[in-house]
Amino acid sequence: MKLASLKHRRDGKLILVSRDLTQAVDASDIAFTLQDALDEWDTLSPLLQARYDALNANKASGRFTFHPVDCDSPLPRAYQWADGSAYVNHVELVRKARGASMPESFWTDPLMYQGMSDKFLGPRDNIELCDESWGCDFEAEVAIITDDVNMATSSSEAGEHIKLLMLVNDISLRNLIPGELSKGFGFFQSKPASAFSPVAVTPDELVSNWQDNKVHLPLSVHLNDELFGAPNAGIDMTFDFADLIAHAAKSRPLGAGTIIGSGTVSNIDRSKGSCCIAERRMLEILDLGAPKTSFLLYGDRVGIEMHDKEGRSIFGRIEQEVTPYGIAQQR
Repeated sequence: MKLASLKHRRDGKLILVSRDLTQAVDASDIAFTLQDALDEWDTLSPLLQARYDALNANKASGRFTFHPVDCDSPLPRAYQWADGSAYVNHVELVRKARGASMPESFWTDPLMYQGMSDKFLGPRDNIELCDESWGCDFEAEVAIITDDVNMATSSSEAGEHIKLLMLVNDISLRNLIPGELSKGFGFFQSKPASAFSPVAVTPDELVSNWQDNKVHLPLSVHLNDELFGAPNAGIDMTFDFADLIAHAAKSRPLGAGTIIGSGTVSNIDRSKGSCCIAERRMLEILDLGAPKTSFLLYGDRVGIEMHDKEGRSIFGRIEQEVTPYGIAQQR
């Protein structure tokens, strides 16, 4: 299934979106919000699936044209948003950029932080920035949504709790990070609201591209309409999504609707490009002695999308423009 949330009050209004992302149908009579659906997933998902099948067969009544600009993030707000760093080669590069060494334990024990989840950005909402000097950066990632997960769930059991997948732009304010981390208490001001793809999809929509709790497809990022990178999300992922769920659930249960991110997708093969500016800047330092790519400035546009092997968009496109805070415009 492919599900989305139309902008409606704080938690959106649930719709089903056709496989080709052209048509949609209201699903709010089954579950008004995506969170409602996740709370009763075993009961409600068969009803949603039946309507989704009818939509794709052009048999669903009330079909309408799907416009991503009308969408909020699939979960406009969430009880929990935990972002991992599953691509450890990326972590190593970014830490080098701020002069920090990387402990060996990072290869065996995932990094994870708990981010802002009381309000996400929609897939076409602007990135409102107070100050360009903060070093605004995009981070293109894959994310999963779980049902209820018991505390101490193992990696071998965790995969069955993955109900939906999305793309995410985990926005970072790079120049605020060193000062925050030096306090020894983690991210806060340096991690504003993230944006998610127009639709969330069930794993079966990925067919053979979903294996070993990983998405085995390139994730493309465009900056001002130029390809910035397209590394494969299934390559060099040190910790798969089951590992990340187990890590998050080590000492606490996870409620239905928990979102867990992969961290910035990154391949050791640098010819595939990067999914964030910080990584490219670090590579420029290594190659040229100094960075030449600037962080995001007002007017810059970021696009994040994933296509299947036939070139069809799976999740729809995250498309955002950086604007000064207070200028409320939407693309």
